[in-house]
Amino acid sequence: MEIIKFIAAILTSVVFIYLGIYSLYLFLFSVAGKLVAVKKPAKSSALSRFVIYICSYKEDEIVLNSAAEALKLDYPKDSFHICVIADSLKPETIEKLKAMPLQVLEVVFENSTKSKALHKAIENTKEGFDAAVVFDIDNVAAPDFLYKINNYLQASNRVVQGHRVAMNTNTPVAVLDAISEEVNNHIFRKSQRVFNLSAAIIGSGMALEYTLFKEIMFQIDAVGGFDKEMGILLTRNKISVAYAEDALIYDEKVSNPEIFKKQRRRWLSAQFNLLKKYGSTGFIELFKRGNFDYFNEIYQTAILPRILMLGLMPLMLLISLITPGIGPGWQLWLSATVLCYVGIIIAIPTAFYNEKFFGALIRIPLIFFTMLMLLFKLKGANKKFIHTPHIHNTK
Repeated sequence: MEIIKFIAAILTSVVFIYLGIYSLYLFLFSVAGKLVAVKKPAKSSALSRFVIYICSYKEDEIVLNSAAEALKLDYPKDSFHICVIADSLKPETIEKLKAMPLQVLEVVFENSTKSKALHKAIENTKEGFDAAVVFDIDNVAAPDFLYKINNYLQASNRVVQGHRVAMNTNTPVAVLDAISEEVNNHIFRKSQRVFNLSAAIIGSGMALEYTLFKEIMFQIDAVGGFDKEMGILLTRNKISVAYAEDALIYDEKVSNPEIFKKQRRRWLSAQFNLLKKYGSTGFIELFKRGNFDYFNEIYQTAILPRILMLGLMPLMLLISLITPGIGPGWQLWLSATVLCYVGIIIAIPTAFYNEKFFGALIRIPLIFFTMLMLLFKLKGANKKFIHTPHIHNTK
């Protein structure tokens, strides 16, 4: 019995160290992001030349709308070029796209991935662009998006992540997805910049200096999570990622619980595969090259989604109450739980505290258990591209 208690104490102590450090991380960054302002670059008179890649896979009506909206961007027309990467689109959709003043690149892959699509697009892009911007099929940028991004590029930032915001909050799942996006925006993008660390790249609505974009993309062949690998490669080379909070790009949130589950399974699988691939290099880069930004990026591949933290922390607190004397006491678990919850609550924009938000709260326990089960079903999720279907494309 004593051996069992000893093993249980060791296991709970390890879990506490992992979850406790993560809770403190969430709290510190969340509070810092509220208390410390990040300086924005001045408005620039110099203009970058952009190529905008719209990655499309099926969903013909959505890409037609997205392409049309991209053409309306408030930026000199001779300073941006749109390339629609057309994967598995209908012939009539291709014909309509070709009638627009943009480039249509038809691609066919045995197994489609976003990285393959972007590789092919780079091969078919003329020289002369200063920066590349990546949009997903459902993205609609605010009219001044390129001007805002340009200000950061002209201020010597080589990589800039725009502020992706929810296009829809039509279901409880979409509301929670939108909140999750904004929590991530606050803690892993805006607040990272307070400490001069790189903002996390999302995979759309970001811009890179064009030569850098080509160099980095040709090192990536990920089935999923190409954006996370991009962030790892950039920080390993000590290239910082800026965050343009005022450069808005609207993104459709997942409305269907089953689609949400498939999407998160793919994301979790990609995250843990990257941790397996690069995890051991985090401490090496930190101690040999003093690259804390890279270490921080690797750490972020080792952390759990916030929805799991919302369930695990009170669960571990409950376990500590019913098993006194085994591992960290309930007081420590209570402190860590408070830090975790306060950190997440602070990161939620006040605009979300409405009737829809409180209606969505009742879904959290179900989503928690769904996400928990997904941790045991990740095998094979990153072997094949899993498409996330969309419903509409309007603000």
